[in-house]
Amino acid sequence: MIITIMIMMIIMIKFVDRDEELKALRDRLRSDRFELVVIYGRRRIGKTRLVLEAIRDFEYVYYLAVEGDNLRHFKRVASRVVPELRYSMEDWEPYFNFLINRIVVIDEFPNLIKENPRIISVFQRVVDTLLKNTRTKLILLGSSVSLMSSRVLSYRSPLYGRRTASIRLGPLKFHYLKEFFPRTNWEELVEIYGLTGGVPYYIEKVRPPFWEWLERELRKPDTFLKDEVDFLMKYEFSDVSTYKKILEAIALGKNTPKEIREYLRMRHSDITPYLRNLIETGFVVREVPVTEGPRSRKGRYYIADNFTSFWFRYIYPNLSAIEEGVFDVSEVREDYPNYLGRIFEVVGRQLLIELSKRGELPFRLTKIGRWWHKNLEVDIAALNRRKRKALLVEVKWSRLTKRDISHIKAKLEHVSASMGLRDYEIYYGVICKEAEVKEGLIWDLKDFDKVIGKH
Repeated sequence: MIITIMIMMIIMIKFVDRDEELKALRDRLRSDRFELVVIYGRRRIGKTRLVLEAIRDFEYVYYLAVEGDNLRHFKRVASRVVPELRYSMEDWEPYFNFLINRIVVIDEFPNLIKENPRIISVFQRVVDTLLKNTRTKLILLGSSVSLMSSRVLSYRSPLYGRRTASIRLGPLKFHYLKEFFPRTNWEELVEIYGLTGGVPYYIEKVRPPFWEWLERELRKPDTFLKDEVDFLMKYEFSDVSTYKKILEAIALGKNTPKEIREYLRMRHSDITPYLRNLIETGFVVREVPVTEGPRSRKGRYYIADNFTSFWFRYIYPNLSAIEEGVFDVSEVREDYPNYLGRIFEVVGRQLLIELSKRGELPFRLTKIGRWWHKNLEVDIAALNRRKRKALLVEVKWSRLTKRDISHIKAKLEHVSASMGLRDYEIYYGVICKEAEVKEGLIWDLKDFDKVIGKH
C-alpha cells in the first residue's frame, strides 16, 4: 500500500523533458527480446519518475529495495501483480520463474548489494538460465553512482555483457525551468537555477518569488537545505569529512590540485583518488582549456552542480545561524550577483549550443568550453576545428552599455592572439543580463524568450 501511494505521488509530479531517454526506454519495453536496462544517477535527479512515466501503459512489478529483508518484501509486492508468486520458495530464481515475460523494476538496487554482496552473481545466474531467451524486461535503478559503476557496470561485474542498455541520468537544462515556472521572468529563473541547477527535486521545492521563498525556507526548523549535501555524500562515501573539505576548498575558489592540497595540507598522492571519486560520482568536474587535450596539466576542478555549490557558499558556513533562526537572507542576496557569474556562464553555454543546433550562429559548434592561460581567460570559446572557425564570448551578469561591449570585444581580440588559433576565422560575442545595443553577436535575457522560450 505504501509503495502504491508513493508511485501515485511520483506520477502526479510534473514530467519535463527526458524525451530521448523516454523514447529509448519505451523502445526497449516494446522489443521482442530480453532487456536488462540499468539507469543510474545522483539522488533527486528523476530516475524513478522517468521509469514510471515509461511503464505507465504496461503491466509491471515495481519494487523499491530497502536496507534489509528484501526477499520477503519483494515477494509481497510482486504477489499483488502475480498472485501465484506468493506460493514460491523465498529466493530470486523461483521468483523470476513467475515473472518471465513481464516488466520488473527494482529501484535502489544498491540496497540489495549492501544486504547481499553476492546478489549480482545471483542475478547473472537468473539472466543466463531463465531470462535471456524470453521477453522479460528487467530494469535496475541506482542512486549510488559509485556502487552502480563499480559493481553493476564495470567489466569485472558478473552482469557485464548482460545489460542491453544503460542510462546515466543528468540534470535538466536551464531553459526547462520555464516549464515549471511559466509566469516567472528569465532573471528570476537564473536566480532559481543558481540554487537548484537542473535537479527536479530542488526545482519543485521552490515557490516564487524566489527570495521570499528562500527566506521562509531558511526559517523552517526542518528545512532540507541544512543537511541535504551531507545526506547525498553519505550515500556515496564512508569518509565524508575529507570529501567535504575538498568540496569546501573548491567552493572557495581553490581550483587546482596544488591549491586544494595546500588548503587541506595533503600530499598530491593523497588527494588524487578523492578527486577521481568526486568526479565519478558527479560532485566535481575537471575542465581543461578548450584548445587543450583531456590530459592537459592545466586542468581545474569545479563543483559540478549548482545546489552543492550554493550549499558550500551560503549554507555550510552559516549552519549555526540558520539553526538558531538568526540568519538573514539578505546576506545571500547581496553576494548573489557575484555567485551568479559562473552560473550564467553555464546558462550562456547552453544558449549557444541551442543556437548552433538551429543554425543561428556563423558556424556549427563542434567543441565548446572555457579557455585560460596565466592571467588571460575567455568565458566561452566555441570551435569548429574542421572549418577553422572560433567564437569567443564574454559572459556578464549585469547590464552593459555600448561602451562596455566595445571594451569587451577589444579585450577578446587581444586575448585571441594568445590562443594559438592561427588561420582561424574568429568571431566575438557577448552574453549579458541586459544590453544597451544589440548589434552583432550580442545576446541578453530578452533573447531567451525568442530562442529558448519557444523550445
